[in-house]
Amino acid sequence: MGNKNKTISFRVNEDAFETLREIAEERDISLSAVFRDYVDTLVAHDGQVRVVPEHELKGGNASSSPAESFPPKVEVPKSFVREHERLELEAEHLREQLDEYKRYVTKLSQEVEQREAEDVIQLEDLDEGSEEEEPFRLG
Repeated sequence: MGNKNKTISFRVNEDAFETLREIAEERDISLSAVFRDYVDTLVAHDGQVRVVPEHELKGGNASSSPAESFPPKVEVPKSFVREHERLELEAEHLREQLDEYKRYVTKLSQEVEQREAEDVIQLEDLDEGSEEEEPFRLG
């Protein structure tokens, strides 16, 4: 049961829209990516995100040091990256196996349906047969 994306829509005035479009062009990303980045940051920090003008961020204020970069960067150990890649490969392999098993089950189901269709004798068909044919016995 994976994550499903939901759509959020809202209105902004024309000036704000143009400003957002400029931000997107500066970053060389789509306008929707700007919103996704903001929402992801907002969720990751439990709603504790404050938007500050860039000149305040560069100048540094009491709440942040000039050495900090935005967005914050975290160094991840190579072992974590390798484990993540291993798990991705394993997940891909399991998906392939699942697809293979599904194809096999579908093939077996079709074979069973074909055999059942061949083995079934309709009672109406027995009544239509001529008297010269061999009678069928049940049991």
